[in-house]
Amino acid sequence: MATKKLARQLGLIRRKSVAPTNGNVGRSKSKQLFDYLIVIDFESTCWNDGKRHQSQEIIEFPAVLLSTSTGEIESEFHTYIQPQEHPILSEFCMELTGIKQAQVDEGVPLRICLSQFCKWIQKIQQQKKIIFATGISDLSNSEVKLCAFVTWSDWDLGVCLEYECKRKQLLKPVFLNSWIDLRVTYKIFYRRKPKGLSGALQEVGIEFLGREHSGLDDSRNTALLAWKMIRDGCLMKITRSLNKVWLSLACLQRKNYNDSAHDTQHHELLTTAKYSRNHLLRPLHLMSQASVTWVEFQGVTRM
Repeated sequence: MATKKLARQLGLIRRKSVAPTNGNVGRSKSKQLFDYLIVIDFESTCWNDGKRHQSQEIIEFPAVLLSTSTGEIESEFHTYIQPQEHPILSEFCMELTGIKQAQVDEGVPLRICLSQFCKWIQKIQQQKKIIFATGISDLSNSEVKLCAFVTWSDWDLGVCLEYECKRKQLLKPVFLNSWIDLRVTYKIFYRRKPKGLSGALQEVGIEFLGREHSGLDDSRNTALLAWKMIRDGCLMKITRSLNKVWLSLACLQRKNYNDSAHDTQHHELLTTAKYSRNHLLRPLHLMSQASVTWVEFQGVTRM
């Protein structure tokens, strides 16, 4: 029962009927489960030729780090990616996204991009004491900051990156397996279906800044919308997870636990799958070439 309660708090499991929270306008920002949100909005190869293309490739990979206490974007990651399966962009794609053929030609393969992204993640984790978790109870006495990914729909992480990595046999960072779908969250919170990202911004009185379908501009504007929703009282929760087991454990203890206690609890967690309120869920940094290692119920997965 305690495990289900933890999962429900983070939105990993939901009740059959979810009551909108917009009646609680003015909720204190300190009540947020996540101290930081990383907003991602990919741009990919696309066509308008009437044919079905099942192998879209990411050509722009942006991410912005949003503080849920200040609304400030504190860090950004951005790179263009060289498509391998369809290296020549369609005219439609270039017109829609504003991305030029020369920009992707000078970009990096997705494999290198993921390595660079992991290095950026490691850097902000070290600087801001950020951890990623798919379930946790109480961090009020901890120095670490909890962080989650945010996308506008499930397409970016649930479809585009997921299937491209499978096709190209790339190891995807496990921390990208859980995220907040802001479109779904918006619909539940405000009790209305958004008319795209730009329409959602307009409905809450925010003007879209920059160019639509620019990955970086879309990410920044999604962060603006998330901050507006937080100020209106929306509690951000995980809406989707691809993890086979929704609790990923790194079994690291708070500083006031000694090594022997840590060893005992570590063994118990891996053998009996029990969850302790005194354990943080976080990645272990074995960062050879920007790898991130996670300990899960299923064993050790090295990325």
